[in-house]
Amino acid sequence: MKLSVLASSSSGNSIYVENNNFRCLVDAGLTGKKIVENLEQINKNIKDIDAIFVTHEHVDHIKGIGVLARKYDIPIYANKLTWDNMKNIGEIKSDLKFHFEKEECKIFNDMVVNSFGVSHDAANPQFYTFECGGKRVSILTDTGYVSDKMIDYIKNSHTLVYESNHEENVLLSGPYPWKTKQRILSDKGHLSNTDSANYLTKIVGDNTKNVFLAHLSKENNTKELARLAAKSILERNDIDCNNKIMILDTDPVNPTKLIDIV
Repeated sequence: MKLSVLASSSSGNSIYVENNNFRCLVDAGLTGKKIVENLEQINKNIKDIDAIFVTHEHVDHIKGIGVLARKYDIPIYANKLTWDNMKNIGEIKSDLKFHFEKEECKIFNDMVVNSFGVSHDAANPQFYTFECGGKRVSILTDTGYVSDKMIDYIKNSHTLVYESNHEENVLLSGPYPWKTKQRILSDKGHLSNTDSANYLTKIVGDNTKNVFLAHLSKENNTKELARLAAKSILERNDIDCNNKIMILDTDPVNPTKLIDIV
């Protein structure tokens, strides 16, 4: 398998995953044009995408869904409540609309895809794991906490795309209205850097090689703060971030390098 985080922030998210027989996106929260451009930067063609898996209906995860489905005939997978709540994506042909319910498993050629629920203020949010050849990629952002059940799905993944949304002190002292701050800090909001890192100590295992810190808030976080929190808390728990696990940045605009899942 290979993976690239095409872009990730509170403004737009999309992740590319492939194996030899299947190529997909998780979310398309940028314009269709920008997703095409970012795929080209990692030498991939939008016309080769076999599916887009939707996590939930917030605009930073679905902005380009309609355009890409219509222009390139890409099948879209989401659960029923997410389909019911996706607005402003335009008409999508019925033969491109597929249901993928929470805690369901589907096989695409030799790629096994599992969905699992998270705690977020959306209709029925879910994220995904991808397994092939004994390797697992897991994606988890947009959750206010990480339950034992979520951990069971993603524990010991070879590569993890994982939320580290905000630095709590920056958020609390920033310009957001108090109601927005409460939403972000709630059990249906987003993970702070510290909470993210503490949960991460229970998630990484002997197989884990790469952790991409994702969905960083532009206003309430920096790559450096997120990386510092993850590394310091992991190392405090005797988890080697220099030789064992790579803590990797994502970017709101540019794709990460396409990496091999080993």
